[in-house]
Amino acid sequence: MTRPADPDHRPSPSFAASGAPPSSPGDWAAPTADGPVDAVAVLPGSKSITNRFLVLAALANDDSRIRRPLRSRDTLLMAQALRSLGVEVEDHDGEDPGCPDWLVRPAPLRGPALVDVGLAGTVMRFLPPVAALADGPVTFDGDPQARARPVGPVLEALRGLGAVVEDGGWGAMPFTVHGRGALPGGEVTVDASGSSQFISALLLSGARFDRGLTVRHAGPALPSLPHIRMTVETLRDAGVMVDDGDPDTWRVEPSEINALDVTVEPDLSNAAVFLAAALVTGGRVHVPAWPQFTTQAGDLVRGVFEAMGADVVLDREGLTVVGRGLHGVDVDLRDASELTPVVAAVAALADSPTRIRGVAHIRHHETDRLAALALELNRLGGDVVETEDGLLIRPRPLHGELLRTYADHRMAMAAAVVGLRVPGVVVEDVATTGKTLPDFAGRWSDLLAAPPQAEPGRGEQERAERGRLFGGRRR
Repeated sequence: MTRPADPDHRPSPSFAASGAPPSSPGDWAAPTADGPVDAVAVLPGSKSITNRFLVLAALANDDSRIRRPLRSRDTLLMAQALRSLGVEVEDHDGEDPGCPDWLVRPAPLRGPALVDVGLAGTVMRFLPPVAALADGPVTFDGDPQARARPVGPVLEALRGLGAVVEDGGWGAMPFTVHGRGALPGGEVTVDASGSSQFISALLLSGARFDRGLTVRHAGPALPSLPHIRMTVETLRDAGVMVDDGDPDTWRVEPSEINALDVTVEPDLSNAAVFLAAALVTGGRVHVPAWPQFTTQAGDLVRGVFEAMGADVVLDREGLTVVGRGLHGVDVDLRDASELTPVVAAVAALADSPTRIRGVAHIRHHETDRLAALALELNRLGGDVVETEDGLLIRPRPLHGELLRTYADHRMAMAAAVVGLRVPGVVVEDVATTGKTLPDFAGRWSDLLAAPPQAEPGRGEQERAERGRLFGGRRR
């Protein structure tokens, strides 16, 4: 049986001919740069890491402290969901007065409970296995768009491991996990080609299953493998034994999960939009505290932007990107598909075509991102074609227009990048960026208003050369 499609999930092709929808109070005029951007962008913590740490802390054998966590809609929903299951998640003074730590005190998990996932894939997929360990029923629901996001493979895997799940046969929300305080566990096979989160969801709770967990992927190539490596690393941080030596197979030994005292890295996927500002304006952006070694998929943006014409330098101070040119690329983003919207926005402003490959699965993210990017960039005058597994982008002169975001934070960020070079771009519902990056609009405006930064070894002549995209003008 197939669940009827959510009409709000995939952008409607008829919209292209209907003109822009009426403006609303949530619309935001994307600022246009009048010269090369030259700024420092300080980013909050990673959403992916924060939510993994929260789940493990909730299942741990003692209290945990999560330092510099991201506080965005997705992470606040995760914290509240854990509270609804009986876990204490409290603010606690930390090193940064503007970003309190989270102190997590585990407790026996209980139902009945209602989990609001919002539009967060991590909440929707990571918590059903946790709910299977609770005593009582736990019901999951969220935003209308979330009902179209796939979660069926996780639910079927839980059934195979001994859980009772009631989902009306749709394999999507709303659904209820009838927890019985424990789960037998064992071996299960999952087709995770739709999302690496299906694997991560099972691994995060696997140590608490009676027999542990062996999960095998069977299906087309796995997307976003760095996210699974991130999950394995966080499990090992908590003392869990994970064997990932065989391809497409992960084994988690049954054990306690140790308490954590961890600091969350800056969100490298969110950093991509700020680094893009350097590339499209011929400017310079520095992101402090960029990790030298990381499992975050967003780290791959360094190679992508270098191929598109940037100078990219990673040192002990962080990452610096300087725009020297703006060229099209042929790039496979399978391992970092969340970069697709920003890369597509940069590509639409380049001097040659771009082909993005390996990202068919992002048709099932917050929206159908491939359809949304093609539709919205084309309404600005672009030439973007959906392919079987990505996009073909041929740069053309663009014009201002209201760009719809479909409740997708990455679409709003992509629109902001285009707006740097194209006057009149208006972003629908810019507040949707709060899903992973609070006050994005304020941070973006601060980036453009920043005074030129000290740049050792680079003289005024070189700064002027960076202004070529603006006819030699400087800010």
